[in-house]
Amino acid sequence: MELLQSDLKLRQLKVFREVLRAGSTRRAAAALGISQPAVSQHVKQLETTLGITLFKRSANRIVPLQEAWELLRNVELALTSLDRLEASIFAMKNEEKQRIAIAAPSVFGFVTLPNVVAIIHAKTASNVRSISGSYDQIGEHILAGRADLGISRLPLDPRLFEWAPLGSARNVCIFHPDHRFSQQTCIQAHDLAGETIVDIDPQFAAHQMNFNALRFAGVEPNILVEFDCNGHEAGYVSAGLGFP
Repeated sequence: MELLQSDLKLRQLKVFREVLRAGSTRRAAAALGISQPAVSQHVKQLETTLGITLFKRSANRIVPLQEAWELLRNVELALTSLDRLEASIFAMKNEEKQRIAIAAPSVFGFVTLPNVVAIIHAKTASNVRSISGSYDQIGEHILAGRADLGISRLPLDPRLFEWAPLGSARNVCIFHPDHRFSQQTCIQAHDLAGETIVDIDPQFAAHQMNFNALRFAGVEPNILVEFDCNGHEAGYVSAGLGFP
């Protein structure tokens, strides 16, 4: 009986996690292969078990409260740890080496990822599996349990991920000679609040990196001009329109 109750609670936590990942009980039901009423029932049972209201209900929708997001972080850690434990036990039973899966954009495969694998190989007996993907897909690989570690870019939602800085990148800015920044050797993201910016077209990865860096620093980008060809930024800067 106790084992049955434990299995039921574990199922409730998995359903709860999928509801927050999917954004609705309907999509969660489709992902889990169960009915939408079953999803709702599992969520209600979890709230009853915990004695906490996790969702606001209105017009046949449930909206996660802050308590739900706070719980999700611990649930993700617990379920991921459980998945890893199961994989470790399976490896021991079958006399296999434990494997660590790392998700990262393919560009990291040239230098960073090989260095990480070398360190892992030197300190453990683990094998490493590399999983490629876009920055958006890295988070999905982690949340879905396909990867143990991920290399991505900021910002990352602290409600879902525990992260630590691996490195930083510097951009080169050019200014009109009369601009107030022209004599500074280093410009940080928060310095750019209120400044007009000349930026590369959104189809380029550098555009999104610039946006992420500014927003992570609490600065909303003020884009005046977007251009689609490297080198054109100099003309806009010389006209005093902003800086890239």
